[in-house]
Amino acid sequence: MATIPTQSHSFENSPFTLSFNAQTDFTVLADHCEHFADALIESHHSGEKQALCCRLADCLNLLHPTLNDPIPPVLIEYFTVDQLPNKTPVFEPESELLCGYCLTLAQLLSKHTFTADEEKQLTGLLFDLVCYFADELRTPRWIRTADGVKFIDEVAV
Repeated sequence: MATIPTQSHSFENSPFTLSFNAQTDFTVLADHCEHFADALIESHHSGEKQALCCRLADCLNLLHPTLNDPIPPVLIEYFTVDQLPNKTPVFEPESELLCGYCLTLAQLLSKHTFTADEEKQLTGLLFDLVCYFADELRTPRWIRTADGVKFIDEVAV
């Protein structure tokens, strides 16, 4: 009799059912990265964690070489707004978390192995970084003004 593995996510909303390839829009890839990181931080099963890390890495590997490409013309409207966004992406972990991330990375790099607690810290850091990265990719770039469309950085005070 086959056993049915339990997963922390329903099959319909499972990050394992997300499909993507080199033609997938970078905003969709950013969303997928967030889903993988979110599922990873919630997972308590080592096999599932490993699979999620692989899916996240695959998605990031597709994004990485395209980061300096121009935004496709079909997406320009998506990244153009009529007023400045109320919120911009920021990476501001609490000082205790930031210290833990730094300490864990320093220890990991010095010994090339890690403990369960260090894995938890690294997973948290990965989650925060992926969410920040995804937010950065999806943030508006242009604003409509009386003088035409301008880069937000040109009008932001």
